Amino acid sequence: MQESQHFYGTGRRKSAVARVWLKPGSGNFTINRQPFDDYASHGRIRETILSPLKLTGLTDGLDLFATVQGGGSFSQADALRHGIAKALLEVNDEFRLPLKKAGWLTRDPRVKERKKWGHKRARRGFQFSKR
Repeated sequence: MQESQHFYGTGRRKSAVARVWLKPGSGNFTINRQPFDDYASHGRIRETILSPLKLTGLTDGLDLFATVQGGGSFSQADALRHGIAKALLEVNDEFRLPLKKAGWLTRDPRVKERKKWGHKRARRGFQFSKR
């Protein structure tokens, strides 16, 4: 890898969209212009975001810059994981098999179901009283 190279990946989960740039560096992570420790304060969020880098063994050799919009904190973490995994494919195509086995290259298609008319929520009907 050359010092001037940038690797890009887009990750999505529910309504969260993450744009991720990776470049060779010393392991500085910036998400939404915040240091990684400030953004990922919860342990599960931290593990989710770092999991593709740990799997490929590149936690120290790359700098990460990402912007995330929409969704909740856990959906944003899943979107970041998806984006990082797709960016790692540009770094080295040999990472495809382990990332694919872990299931991080596939976009999770599950989204919230829309509310239907005549119902209280998507499937829950209104309470029925016979008398």
